[in-house]
Amino acid sequence: MISRCTIALAALCFSSTTRAAVDLNAIPPDLFTPAVISNAPTPGLRVRHQLPQYANTEVYHALYLPTDWEPNRTYPVIIEYAGNQWKTSAGTVDGSNLGYGLTAGQGAIWVCIPYVNTEEKRNQLKWWGDLEATVAYCKDLVRLVCTEFGGDEKNLFIAGFSRGAIACNYIGLHDDEVSALWRGFICHSHYDGLKAWTFPLSSREDAKTRLNRLGDRPQFISSENTTAATRSYLATLAPTGNFKFLDLPFPTHTDTWVLRNIPARETLREWFYSNLDQTASD
Repeated sequence: MISRCTIALAALCFSSTTRAAVDLNAIPPDLFTPAVISNAPTPGLRVRHQLPQYANTEVYHALYLPTDWEPNRTYPVIIEYAGNQWKTSAGTVDGSNLGYGLTAGQGAIWVCIPYVNTEEKRNQLKWWGDLEATVAYCKDLVRLVCTEFGGDEKNLFIAGFSRGAIACNYIGLHDDEVSALWRGFICHSHYDGLKAWTFPLSSREDAKTRLNRLGDRPQFISSENTTAATRSYLATLAPTGNFKFLDLPFPTHTDTWVLRNIPARETLREWFYSNLDQTASD
């Protein structure tokens, strides 16, 4: 159990007036992301699940039905993309944390989605795999979750850490069809177009084309240390955009901050629930 002193320390460390770097590991988690298991979809379990066309391959997503899931009801959906395989990221759907920390496993369907390597028939650990197949997987998965598990088409959110934060626009705004799915975006650490990468269509002009599909929909943009570069970038490209920025006072490149009882997590939760279409879900 986390003591009141620990919570108070976390609040002090994460206050907007505190400038000193914080050791995230000094704040114990109060949530632990469930492991992915082989099981039929069941409330409260995180299971390995596949689209029908990828049966008998190693391409899969991680499906989590909330503990309060019931048939014949609808639920908000968080579609989450992982970071690249790196020292603080496994690069896998299994290693993602944002959706669980955001919801604590209640009230929303959470799906960690792959980047598709069509040649080797597996999930891609670095960058996008086959981009068109990855985008198609996203569209098909959203359709399946809404049709079979009560996903609410009016409350679809796309989220990601690192590579996944770039994916929110790079994949989520790739074309008009996939762009139209989303009610909101959660981008933690990195942002599409802010930096030129080695993959195709990564230029600032390409990113601007994608950003033009965003319109006035909300984006939550956070980063370790500071979001200053992203703020400046978007002030030029989308000065009237609906952006919520959050600077986190720790240097670690990770998405595990959402597993801790800190004010930053409350800020994210408040943003999420305030941006739901409250008339849509049961």
